[in-house]
Amino acid sequence: MELPIYLVGYMGAGKTTAGKLLADKLGWHFVDLDEAFKEIHGLSTADYIRTYGIEDFRRKEKYVLEDIADQAPFEKVIYATGGGYPCYEDNMECLRELGTSIYIRWKPEHLAKRLSLTDLNERPVLQGRTEEELLAFIAPQLEAREPFYKKANHVLDVDICDELSDERIAQELYEFLKSYMTKW
Repeated sequence: MELPIYLVGYMGAGKTTAGKLLADKLGWHFVDLDEAFKEIHGLSTADYIRTYGIEDFRRKEKYVLEDIADQAPFEKVIYATGGGYPCYEDNMECLRELGTSIYIRWKPEHLAKRLSLTDLNERPVLQGRTEEELLAFIAPQLEAREPFYKKANHVLDVDICDELSDERIAQELYEFLKSYMTKW
């Protein structure tokens, strides 16, 4: 397994929160690409998308990751990518070249449940949707994204979890990575 680790998956999959918990557990650095984007461009991803549109955001997002990865290519870092990042241009192939990518895979109904418990104002495409409307939106979009996500080096199917907590996702990721740590 190559360093660094890139977590990919749909919105609400736990890439950021579980990723931070995992990095703490491992004693590694953690970088949220949405936060890095905000530091570089001065706007949150939601505000940038509202102002300049999704296409411009995707182009800029690609370079944020590449710039950060160039600064610390072999460090013990866990990156949380944006949900759509792997689906733009050759981004998934780039992640595979830069390190190891792990797809945190959920069923659409569990993602809808998780997302309904968050502040949807921070996610422009989900704003104002009920849990049922979230599921109707997520299911086809996740199906379209799945071929990109599945290009990750590894797929961690977290629907086996008996609970939807980020602590549990972090533990599943930790157990998954533990088998590779002796090689580092």
